Formats: sequence, C-alpha cells, structure tokens
Amino acid sequence: MNLKDKYIYFFVKNGHKQIPSSPVVPENDPSVLFNTAGMQPLIPYLMGQTHPYGTRLCDYQKCIRTNDLDSIGDTYHHTFFEMLGNWSLGDYFKKEAITWSFEFLTKELNIPIERLGVTVFKGKDNIPKDEEAIEIWKSLGINEDRICPTENDNFWQAGETGPCGPDTEMFYFRSDDEIPKKFDPEDERWVEIWNDVFMSYNMKEDKTLEELPKKNVDTGMGVERVTAILEGLDDNYLSSLWTNAREKLEEISNLSYKGNEKSMRVILDHVRTAVFISADPAGIKPSNTDQGYILRRLIRRAIRHAKKLNIDINSSWMEDLALIYINEYKKYYKELEENKDIVIEVLRNEKIKFNRTLEKGLREFDKIVSRLNDNKIDKDNAFKLYDTYGFPIELTVELAKEKGLDVDIEGFREKFKAHQELSRTASAGKFKGGLAGNSEIETKYHTATHLLNAALKVIVNPDCHQKGSNITDERMRFDFSCDHKLTDEEKKNTEELVNQWINEGLDVWVEEMSKEDAIKSGAECMFIEKYPDIVTVYFIGNKDKIVSKELCGGPHVKNTKEIGHFKIKKEEASSSGVRRIKAIIEE
Repeated sequence: MNLKDKYIYFFVKNGHKQIPSSPVVPENDPSVLFNTAGMQPLIPYLMGQTHPYGTRLCDYQKCIRTNDLDSIGDTYHHTFFEMLGNWSLGDYFKKEAITWSFEFLTKELNIPIERLGVTVFKGKDNIPKDEEAIEIWKSLGINEDRICPTENDNFWQAGETGPCGPDTEMFYFRSDDEIPKKFDPEDERWVEIWNDVFMSYNMKEDKTLEELPKKNVDTGMGVERVTAILEGLDDNYLSSLWTNAREKLEEISNLSYKGNEKSMRVILDHVRTAVFISADPAGIKPSNTDQGYILRRLIRRAIRHAKKLNIDINSSWMEDLALIYINEYKKYYKELEENKDIVIEVLRNEKIKFNRTLEKGLREFDKIVSRLNDNKIDKDNAFKLYDTYGFPIELTVELAKEKGLDVDIEGFREKFKAHQELSRTASAGKFKGGLAGNSEIETKYHTATHLLNAALKVIVNPDCHQKGSNITDERMRFDFSCDHKLTDEEKKNTEELVNQWINEGLDVWVEEMSKEDAIKSGAECMFIEKYPDIVTVYFIGNKDKIVSKELCGGPHVKNTKEIGHFKIKKEEASSSGVRRIKAIIEE
C-alpha cells in the first residue's frame, strides 16, 4: 500500500470521509490561478458552510505552485505536487489531531520517535503560548528538548481576513549524522513533513482577532517529500514516484541522471505539471495569459532543457513521458485517462510552435550581432532573447562564444532578478485576500452565471456547457463549449434573455437530492466527480417554469431582481472549442 492509500485508509478508519480531489484550476476563486494547497478548495467550509460529507474529512489534493518556478532543478522543489490532508469542521480539535498525526507517523509509517521534532506556537501579542499542544506532545512521548516554540512560523492565516490560528509542525531528521538531543528547526537536517493548523480565531477587517465559536483543524502533508524520506533519499526525484519517468528520460537522452540532474529534474517536473494542467476539466490551453501562460512556460522550459541534453525535440520524447505519468496517476485522477488525447495534442502543438520561435530567436540573435559596435552583447539584448524568444542565458553565451563575443551576464542577472520580483509581486497581488470572497456583488455575479449558462442553451445551442468561470467584485468571466464565434444577434439575444429573467423576479431556491437523481433530472453540472452522493441543486424559476437547474455550492441571491442589469462586454475565444464571455452587472 503506497503513502496515499495508507493515509486515506488510516483516517477513514478513524471516522473521516474521503472527499474527491478538486481540479487544479479553482472554481469561482479569482484569488489564485491554481489550487495551491490542500485546504484551498475547503475554504467555504472552514468559514462555516456545511460540507455535504460531514465534519470529518480527508483527501489527497492536486496542487500547483509557480512562485518557485526558477527553483525547479534542485532536489525538493516541484510545481505540481500532492497534499494529504485531514480536516475537522467544528468536530475534534488539538488532542485528536495531534494524536492521530503521531500515530500515523510512528505506527503506520514506522518512523522512529527519536527522528521526530515538533514546533508549537510560542505566543505573540495577545495570543498565548500553545501550552495545550506542548502537553499533548509530551504525553505522547516527545521529549521536551524536541518541542520548539516559535513566534512567527507557527501562526497560520490564509489571507488578510478570515479563519486563522496557531499550528504545530512535525519535522524529520534526514541525515546519517548523530541525532542531536535538542531539536533546532533552523538546522537544515531537520525537514518539515506535516503541519496541523488549529483555526481558533477569526481575523477581522480591522486586524483584531475574535475567537471562533466552532473551531476547525486543517492539516497538510506533502506526498513527494514524505515518500523520499521514507525511502531514505535526500533527492525527491530519486524516489519511486519518479522511477519510470526518470529511467525513460535516461533512455531517450542516452545520458545518466547523475551529472545531468538539473535539466532532468526540470523536464520531469514540468512535463508532469503540464499533463495535469492540460488534463484539467477547465480546458486550459497554452496562451499568453493566466493559466495558459504558465502551461506554455512550463512546456517551453522543458523543451529548452531537452535541447541541453541533446534530445531530438522533434521526436515524441515529451509525449512518451506524459503517457507514463497518465498511466501512473489515472487510478487516482480519472480525468488523465479521459483527456489523454487532449494532453498529447497540447504538448505536440506547443512543441511545434516553440520550434518556430527558436528559429526566429536565432535570426534575432544574428541581427543583434550584426548591429554590435563592440564584442559584447549587452544586458537588454540578452534579456530580450530570454524573455521574447525563450533563450536561456546559457544558450546566448554559447552562441556568442562561437562568434568570439562576450555577454553581459551580470547585467542580465540584474534584469532577470527585477523580472522575478515583478512576477512575485504580481503573484502576491493575485493571492491578496487569500480567501475567495462571498461579498454581496460576487453573490449576484454567481447567480448571473447560472442565468447566462441557461440563456446560452436557449439562444445558441442546447449543447453549450460551462467549462469554467472566474468572478470578482467587478466582473464575471464565463467559459463555455461552443464551436463558433457568437454573432452580434446571438450576443444581443443572450443578454436580453438574462435580463428578462432578472426582471421577472424569479425565485432562487436549493434542494438536496442524490447525485444520481440530480443528473437524471437534467441538472447542469461541472466537475461531476467532486460532488458527493448527496448534492445541493439550485433552481431558478417559479411553479410554471424552471429556467435553470444546477449542482452548486452557492452562494446565491434569493430572487433574480436582486441582481441588477446584466451586460455582455466581450465575447472571445478561450481555447479550441471553448468561448469566453466577459460581463458586468450594472446597478
């Protein structure tokens, strides 16, 4: 039994319900491009919404983080990774959470207690030291020398407001050195493997804290890191999770992993992440914006490193690796098998496009050289080759060397660092607020997406289905399946029908029913696999007619008259076979 299966079995045995992994592209959450943590899809329930599976939950969740993209190539960073998590929604609290964590690590995974150290919240401002967690750990046999109270690293909050609280982190001593008697979390030989967060407080707008009436527990453990630890490895990419793909890459390149670690890690990581993004039900395709930009960047970066390994990039090397990942993960994520052809097409097409870009970049390089007044390529041109044509600085240096030229590498690195800071700032802005909002205007937009979905079926085609949506307090974006650009008449009639339903003052209500009955009744549903056996279906209409019926978690207005005037601002292509509408609500 592998780590994922052991984890789920243990927590189900202890009264938890397994919930399906959410898609990597979050639904109706404009704060992030991807699900970045196991808890992210559960935010509404951590804030008080009732979860249909109950109050004790566990899962393995697909996650993607791109803020460390330039760190990929070391032994432990990954863009795609899996998080194991268990949650209590107002059910058990510290004693049970810590005890189960300890039991799983020491009894199920057989980790010796002498290799474990823990941090707890030291206390800060008006929040007291977490003496309760300390006493629980001591009662389980963790020596006081192995319990380290810290101030800043042991208080968790997802955003500027919302649930927050102290946490306790578990560390493993990953070294053959003699294990120190005293645990020091700053000693890099101690590696964090699990985090239990105790959501005791609510952070208000004025930054003051109030105690939550119902306290939650949120935990997280990384599959890649813990698998490597259990197998006695200090390089995650040498673990069994990567064996088949790594050996295939060695075969393709006719090179050993040893001595070529960085490029091989980049390729192994980026191709796996590209597989999961392109297989996602949201239908992401490579582009120059949002998730599509990340997908394009990952594929192209993998291709650049393939060239460094002298791989024939016109061969099927990338598709071969993708098929290995699809085969290995399809047991847990069925969309990989269902969308296998789409994944292969995305990788193949982007590879062809980038080959053309490389050729253009080489022509641009020759132009730059022809305009030089000295024997040095300056930082601006070096960065242009990187940013516009995807040339790594190593390639520019290599080409320059062949012509007896130098490159301003230090200047390039300064520009590159400034570019990184700008990207991180933009990323931080995207995540600002952390928690997906449920403000009054966003609630109106949420209901408007249901009306738009229904109107498109009437005006354009009954086979139009939602493929994704993104809502802020300023606008809505709605992706739907459609094989043509909407005509002006189709846009006008769709907008008018939505406003007609708004003006009719139709009621919005919710009913619980079995998932099977909901589907049989014709209820619209996106990401069917994430819903439990009992679902909530939102209806819009009255006793004479139902205009919309969708599986959804809410929130919604009570009557369509609350929405305001609906206006389509733009209709455009999103990806192959998918169109995108951007719309606003006017008061």
